[in-house]
Amino acid sequence: MITSPYEKYRQSSVQTSTPGQLLLMLYDGAIRFVRAGIDSLQKKELQKANLNLGKSQSIVNELLSTLDRSYAVSEGLASLYEYINHLLIESNVKKTAAPAEEALGYLMDLRETFAEAAKMTAGSLSQETANG
Repeated sequence: MITSPYEKYRQSSVQTSTPGQLLLMLYDGAIRFVRAGIDSLQKKELQKANLNLGKSQSIVNELLSTLDRSYAVSEGLASLYEYINHLLIESNVKKTAAPAEEALGYLMDLRETFAEAAKMTAGSLSQETANG
């Protein structure tokens, strides 16, 4: 049972979001957890680093498992998600930030790309609606 107003808002925003918005939320979460993992590694807070890098791995696995494989670009994305996951695991196992920083760069680039695509899609949809 959800009791806090923030949790109610979060649940409502997820339930009413478009697929593009949900994708951006996943990227935002992965980016936030990778950053927290890197910060924890730098502070030698290994348990916290493990938790945050694990959360980012879960999100990347979700992105991988929900890929629509009917598009040609999906295979390239799948390979990139697998590589990002490998980097996160490497960072977590070796307790070094460099692989996670590389993964963060890819996640930020992907997020920006999908944000631009969502804007273009929204713009073309609003034009279609206006043209009736």
